[in-house]
Amino acid sequence: MKILVANLGSTSLKWRLFNFANSAERLLHKGGFERVTDYPKAIEECLAQLRDAGHLESERDLAAVGFKTVIAKDVTGCVRLDGRVLGAMEAYNGLAPAHNPPYITGIRLFANRLPGVPLIGLFETAFYQFAPEAMMRYGVPDSWHAVGVRRWGFHGASHKFIAERSAELLGRNDVAARAQNLYRDGGKSPVTGAPLRVISCHLGGSSSITGILNGVAIGNSLGMSPQSGLPHNNRVGDLDAEALPYAAKTLGLSVEEAQRQLAKEGGLKGLSGGLSNDVRDIQTAASAGNAKAQLALDVFVSEARRWIGGYLLQLNGADALVFTAGIGENRTELRAAICANLDQLGIQLAPAKNDTLRATEGIVSADSSRVKVLVIPTNEELVVAREARRLLERN
Repeated sequence: MKILVANLGSTSLKWRLFNFANSAERLLHKGGFERVTDYPKAIEECLAQLRDAGHLESERDLAAVGFKTVIAKDVTGCVRLDGRVLGAMEAYNGLAPAHNPPYITGIRLFANRLPGVPLIGLFETAFYQFAPEAMMRYGVPDSWHAVGVRRWGFHGASHKFIAERSAELLGRNDVAARAQNLYRDGGKSPVTGAPLRVISCHLGGSSSITGILNGVAIGNSLGMSPQSGLPHNNRVGDLDAEALPYAAKTLGLSVEEAQRQLAKEGGLKGLSGGLSNDVRDIQTAASAGNAKAQLALDVFVSEARRWIGGYLLQLNGADALVFTAGIGENRTELRAAICANLDQLGIQLAPAKNDTLRATEGIVSADSSRVKVLVIPTNEELVVAREARRLLERN
């Protein structure tokens, strides 16, 4: 069973081809194009590369094409991407304007090019459909909640991978099995040991923190849209509901322009005075004495600690704190800042381990730390492929 996972951006196409055979899973090929202006041509060249590499004789060798879809009205989980689902995605274009439109366009192009191949989406909201209702509600009127004003949570594929892999590394195959079967049985797989409490920190261009109990999410720092939670590269993160109308009136901005600035000029870029939306540039400038760059880092660290602290309380402690994604896997200084002075909470880094571990799976906590601090490179595409395979097997 060969499954192609396509990652679609407004000007990019990236892919990975997985093979599932004899209970094994193997990455066969990965590639991508940036600055795409002709998507049909890019899709054709993707398929040509797979044929030229000897992984496909024809498109009939594909069992499915999987997509890391973001959000849709009244739809979540792992589903076939039919007209109804695409319409539900379009209904929420305004909540994910940088994500939903290019995905919808790309999915339709794949459908035209591969009419006999199932197209399957794993929604980023899927991992949170089993979270306690109290963790997912806003204090809004019922009429608002009825039309979707609630916490949805995102980065579900990444945090689900962390739920599985952290349990495996901690010797908890029972919890790993529950996470693996989550979309099959809703988290009813038996857990035979003590509760396993994991806080997963997906820190990158877009960031979120999730509390995980026995392989199942209890909540996520992202809320109704990807515009919430921690400060992102150029998206604002959490913001008081009155801030947008106030700034629009005071600065003479249209609501649309205010939204654009929050989405394009906020986050780390806004905090750094417009310097950059790349944490590497910001760290370099901060090291050279740039006060605004340092402030951007300080706010990011403070917000990460605030969400970690909230989940420590909700989970009654933690067995593991996991760092993943571009910043979490590579920026050792930010890991150290987030974990600083937490020894009374059982979190102690081993500086030598932390300083040398980048983009590699491993433990960076001290031997005496009650909470294991792990670095686990995420693999969202593998999660999409796994869930697409499970959906095909069920049907």
